[in-house]
Amino acid sequence: MNISKRNNVTLLGKGTTPMIFAHGFGCAQHMWRDVWPAFENDYQIILFDYVGSGNSDLSAYNHERYANLNGYAEDILDICKELNLKNSIFVGHSVSSMIGILASIKEPDFFRNLILIGPSAKYINDEEYVGGFDRKDVEELLVTMDKNYEGWANFLAPAMMNNAERPELAGELTESFCSTDHTIARQFAKVTFFSDNRKDLNKVKHPTLIMQCSQDIIAPVQVGQYLSENINGSSLKIMKATGHCPHMSAPAETIEIMKEYLQSLN
Repeated sequence: MNISKRNNVTLLGKGTTPMIFAHGFGCAQHMWRDVWPAFENDYQIILFDYVGSGNSDLSAYNHERYANLNGYAEDILDICKELNLKNSIFVGHSVSSMIGILASIKEPDFFRNLILIGPSAKYINDEEYVGGFDRKDVEELLVTMDKNYEGWANFLAPAMMNNAERPELAGELTESFCSTDHTIARQFAKVTFFSDNRKDLNKVKHPTLIMQCSQDIIAPVQVGQYLSENINGSSLKIMKATGHCPHMSAPAETIEIMKEYLQSLN
């Protein structure tokens, strides 16, 4: 199988160190457009779409493979193998943060550092743990996806973006949600919101930057703090940006924090 075609892989940049950008649920690689150009002179840029997202090969979607986040981690590892990548900087948004963690644990030589934007190890509240959602809220969200997918998208996208003064951003996210195959999106949402990767955090061996957004309904501040406390060698940066998609709503701040972190490693 041609992995580059399957995952719509795009190669850019003039550098030699790989920098992999991994999009979140309901999104696609083009949503990194305001961030990756800031790194193209120093890195080899790898953009891609998970199978079932963006312009990936939908015929390659397998319900069993993508029944948990490990299937998406395999997408990343397949790309790394096909491109013969080593010591990559992995940049993951939202659920891709945990997907990248799983990939890095399984094949650590492919990675050098992890940059996690709006990550969450578990979305559902659990005893002392604050994830941001009660289980019934997630169950109702999935029911709404089944009954009125477009209504769900028009409700969730603006709440996720949380930049009311820039409605075009919520519009783009809504359009991205609606352009995704509804059955695939529903399964990806279920896999995402019911995932629990807390036990994987102490297995992370790579230096990690956690970028926590302000006023984020998907990943509250407590989530970022939990990750920071449970990933050895991690740094937590609370952003001024509001919402869950700072690479779209606040690309300048996103770039600045990433560059400061990468420069601190040299």
